[in-house]
Amino acid sequence: MRYFPMFLDIENKPILVVGGGEVACRKVDSLLRAGGDVTLISPKVEPYLQQLIDENKLHWVQNFYSSQMLSSRYLQVWATTDNPELNHQVHSDAKKMGILVNVVDDQPYCDFITPSMINRGRIQIAISSGGASPVLVRNIREKFESLLPQNLGLLADFGASKRNSIKETFPTVDERRKFWERFLSSSRIERITEREELEAFYQESLKEEVDSQGQVTWIEFESDVELLSIKALRLMQEAELVLHPADCPFEYVDLCRRDAEREQFKDSGELSTKLMKARSENLRVCVFVPPSSVEFNLLIGSDVKLASGRSL
Repeated sequence: MRYFPMFLDIENKPILVVGGGEVACRKVDSLLRAGGDVTLISPKVEPYLQQLIDENKLHWVQNFYSSQMLSSRYLQVWATTDNPELNHQVHSDAKKMGILVNVVDDQPYCDFITPSMINRGRIQIAISSGGASPVLVRNIREKFESLLPQNLGLLADFGASKRNSIKETFPTVDERRKFWERFLSSSRIERITEREELEAFYQESLKEEVDSQGQVTWIEFESDVELLSIKALRLMQEAELVLHPADCPFEYVDLCRRDAEREQFKDSGELSTKLMKARSENLRVCVFVPPSSVEFNLLIGSDVKLASGRSL
């Protein structure tokens, strides 16, 4: 992983953009949408930027850039001109002051890069190839855009509005998480486009008991992680504990829920001990085992077992 992904809070934070052309238009637009307090340095600007200036949404220093214009108060600096020498000067000045700097389309001079974004209100999905293949990233984004429902923003706003009130019904974090998993997995959710309808379904769902029982799912791993079924992926995302042997490909473990505990086991004896403890705590467990292995058959019993994208 070449870059560490993060979402940076820039609301009301001072940001400096050097350049007033088309590239600056794209960057300024994104920065303002994220709430940044943007200052632009350029002797002239594109009509779109001029409109923002006239609406007092953008500060404009109508001049050529000089080192004296840069100060440590800026959180970020963007160099967007078509003059490489000037962009590199901006980079050098920013580095001396310890300010994060991005020279657009000049990766060696970037402390950070901006990913391709999918926006659904509060929901943001960032996609990046580390600058290696912008066309591939665009292709991936198109696929996501076609798959993701348009009401994700509505769902995110609704969830945010219930963060406190839901505690009255479900006092523990575990209960609340399981409620939301069940609620959001309903086939009705994607068809809801109005807040009132979502509220009605929410109130109905609150009356249903949350399943607090644990479950063990066994998944055979193979060389091709794409053979996993949708059901397997769903159960992997719900798991609170992931158990796997040392030879299980990392791609399988990495697809599991991010905050799940992950533990290795050496043999069926060690696995049996770990499972006994997990069952006593009513945990939802995902166990990865080698394909066609008979070593663990006695442990599996009546548990759910999945292999090669199909249920066994």
